[in-house]
Amino acid sequence: MTNLRSKAIISLGSNLPLGEMSPRQILQAATREVALLMGEQCQVSRFFQTPCFPAGAGPDYVNAALTVETDLEPEPFLQVLHSVEAKFARSRKQRWGMRTLDLDLISLGEKVFPDPAVHKHWRDLPLEQQKMQTPEQLILPHPRLQDRAFVLVPVCDIYPDWRHPILGKTAAELCAALPKTDLEAVQPL
Repeated sequence: MTNLRSKAIISLGSNLPLGEMSPRQILQAATREVALLMGEQCQVSRFFQTPCFPAGAGPDYVNAALTVETDLEPEPFLQVLHSVEAKFARSRKQRWGMRTLDLDLISLGEKVFPDPAVHKHWRDLPLEQQKMQTPEQLILPHPRLQDRAFVLVPVCDIYPDWRHPILGKTAAELCAALPKTDLEAVQPL
């Protein structure tokens, strides 16, 4: 039996230097590392400067998105991303804190993981509760991607036709529905 390959979408972010490496250089190196570990060519968006989320939590970010074809299931794929983060001194001390590298698995093909009910719970969770609660497992597609210009603008740069498997809208449609001020805050570098 042959495994079906899926296109993964990964969101990249950095707002802290690592030694002599700037956040932009960290993202460039992390992209090469993901391609090396996955054994595939990655398609990478332009880099964007974005305000830190939530506001006031630290310096501006450099964000990007990449796609790669894979036959890995979600959890092993996430472990690959965590291994790359570790090479760039990623620390997980606080939710939504400053970091040298953040690699978020945004989607993996049409997978809804672990199931639609868990996805709906986290997608509908009010912002104040999101600040205090962290999912104990991977959730795909990322439950908040439709709310985040810093994710959708880079995704639209390389994969505007990606369709959300639950919401039924393309990345371009989700992006167009965001507030204009959120979109204007995401500036190409």
